Amino acid sequence: MNVRAFFALRVPDRVTRKLADYADELCQFDRELQIDWVDSGNYHLTLCFLGDVTLEQVELLEKKTREALDANRFSVALDHIGHYAVSPRFSVVAAMAAAQDELASLHQRLVDIATACGLAYDEKNFLPHVTLGRVPADDKFELDTQQLPALDLSLPADAVVLMQSRAGEQGSIYTPLFEIDLPLILAN
Repeated sequence: MNVRAFFALRVPDRVTRKLADYADELCQFDRELQIDWVDSGNYHLTLCFLGDVTLEQVELLEKKTREALDANRFSVALDHIGHYAVSPRFSVVAAMAAAQDELASLHQRLVDIATACGLAYDEKNFLPHVTLGRVPADDKFELDTQQLPALDLSLPADAVVLMQSRAGEQGSIYTPLFEIDLPLILAN
């Protein structure tokens, strides 16, 4: 049996509420009702999309991630809204993470772990993000980012979660498969 899986960070309630308010403001740009807006209860920051994995690979991913994940806790800045294609089937309107060395390092470490578990990772243009809405590839939705209100949020990178994604009647259903806390390093 295969499951669709990805590594993610949880989005705390305080950030979820602000992102939901922001998504409500973005609705004014969706005049043609092209965007499938994500329920705020499903917000997460996608770190690394893996695609279809076997249950054996999930077990191996957990083992390897526990052994090899050496990132410390940090804060992820969400600093702008982006609209870009994530697959040939759809694009996303998303809260985008600012460029950060810690986040890039965490992403690369997870890609390395996935590759070590036999998964073929091929998302060359992947950017960590919180999906607010999905747009089918054949729609002509355009987002003028110059007109958008500023985004200045942060969320903790305190645990990495491997999530399963399943199609549901009201959108995707996400189920955590395992979660690994990142260590907290205290200053001297």
